[in-house]
Amino acid sequence: MFLATIDWSLWLSPWVLGLFGLCIGSFLNVVIHRLPLMLERQWVHESAAQLTDAAAMARAARLPLAETEKLAKAVDDFGTRIESLPHFGIAAPRSRCPHCGHQLRWHENLPLVGWLRLGGKCAACKAPISKRYPLIELITGLAFATLSWRFGAQPTTLLWCGFVAALIALAMIDLDTQFLPDDITLPLLWAGLVAAAMGWTVPLDKALVGAAAGYLSLWSIYWLYKLVRKREGMGYGDFKLLAAMGAWLGWPMLLPIILLSSAVGAVVGICLILFRGHGREIPIPFGPYLVGGGLVALFVGQPALLGLLGLYLG
Repeated sequence: MFLATIDWSLWLSPWVLGLFGLCIGSFLNVVIHRLPLMLERQWVHESAAQLTDAAAMARAARLPLAETEKLAKAVDDFGTRIESLPHFGIAAPRSRCPHCGHQLRWHENLPLVGWLRLGGKCAACKAPISKRYPLIELITGLAFATLSWRFGAQPTTLLWCGFVAALIALAMIDLDTQFLPDDITLPLLWAGLVAAAMGWTVPLDKALVGAAAGYLSLWSIYWLYKLVRKREGMGYGDFKLLAAMGAWLGWPMLLPIILLSSAVGAVVGICLILFRGHGREIPIPFGPYLVGGGLVALFVGQPALLGLLGLYLG
């Protein structure tokens, strides 16, 4: 067996996984920036396709057909322009400076090292490069190294690396756009259930209950808040994110995750209102706090975390 001949203690050691995490962090920067733009282009194109049906618009809006035909023609022209745009995806076009368009060379794209060599500035126009890029690379590298220490140098540790990488991407996308894309949350949910079914993570019964309870708990809070306040308090992406965490970590970790994320979210929200003049009516994404709670639960572990919170399961 090929896998039996691999020295996992070397290839999945904290140092090697830490370096691998730096590379994955560089990839996450691309996903965080490009995936929302790709989805927006897709949604606009799909909306344009719907709005070219003049008869349907006339029926829905109760407008004269002649008026909706003009709108449909304008939308069709717009949709044609969207289709004619150059391909934009995760792999292409190559990374470039947003200020001057300078295409990054391979050594400028090296995780963490490239940013340090450039002094945090574009090689061509000297415009500053956000510190967030190397920070995400560093956080991902440290997280992967910690996972190796936490779970040991074994193949299943790579599963937890994938889980953490997805959480980091989701947290940053939600922070930027207040949106948690199904393209990440749903595969993460199913991957957690499959991993449990294969016996690689938590018992399958805990994963199934965790996924269902994670979704339904926030779904219930959403509708209760909407009935009382007559407005939405969170997005459906939060339900799916907690469901995915329940599938990976099991239902006993859901309450600690919610408590931790709610406490941190409340403190941050109060600080934003008091010290930065953040309006109470302006929504604050909850996804990053859920991710923070989930990462604490993962790294601390169930027995220690439940013990700290005074929650004991028989």
